[in-house]
Amino acid sequence: MTMRPEIPILYEDNHLLAVVKPPGIPSQGDDSGDPDMLTLLREDLKRRYNKPGNVYLGLVHRLDRPAGGAMLFAKTSKAASRLSDAVRTRAFGKSYIAVVHGSPKPASARLTHYLLKDAARNRVTALPGPAPGAKEAVLTYRTAGQANGLTLVAVTLHTGRPHQIRAQMAAIGCPLAGDVKYGGSKPEDGRTIALWSAMVAVAHPVTKQWMTFRSLPPAHAAPWRLWPEEQLAAAAAMAETDAAE
Repeated sequence: MTMRPEIPILYEDNHLLAVVKPPGIPSQGDDSGDPDMLTLLREDLKRRYNKPGNVYLGLVHRLDRPAGGAMLFAKTSKAASRLSDAVRTRAFGKSYIAVVHGSPKPASARLTHYLLKDAARNRVTALPGPAPGAKEAVLTYRTAGQANGLTLVAVTLHTGRPHQIRAQMAAIGCPLAGDVKYGGSKPEDGRTIALWSAMVAVAHPVTKQWMTFRSLPPAHAAPWRLWPEEQLAAAAAMAETDAAE
């Protein structure tokens, strides 16, 4: 069985599988019933290695369905447990690039909000202060380029909350391009937002070697094509530097 769509592999060994998630695919199965990353990758592993029965693959972290970029999976339950511990203890590096409407002021900042989730609408609200049921959300952003009323930003998460980047950037008046749910413009293809997982990094669950996996958005896709690939790479490097500090 061929994979639909193609999911590029960044790295693979007996314990880890790092891939590029195409925008529009859920990280795991949801109510839509559409093909999801876990199912597609399990099918691919089964096909490539001619394995009978079920294939183990563990979800280590998630990316929002309309976002794309580097994503890491565990190929054994031991690896899944150790990587999940790394995520929980924040020993798991993640950085992003995004395109937002307008021009964030100031050009770089650390944002702290409290996110309150509305499960029925699958939407979160970013509040300026603590509130019952709200969880603290912290990120750092830096602007990396402007074009056509849009700004390329490097983003580092200091907490991992659902829809965090989308909600926090919208809260300062700069929603992500293509993110209609949070006040952004309608995307050209109807299924993507301008948010890309540029880097994930973690200690290998067995060798303990620090592993870094990087990805850039397709240079031809809107709105990324407003900037040359070198500038996208520079923004990603900026976010990675912030994540390491």
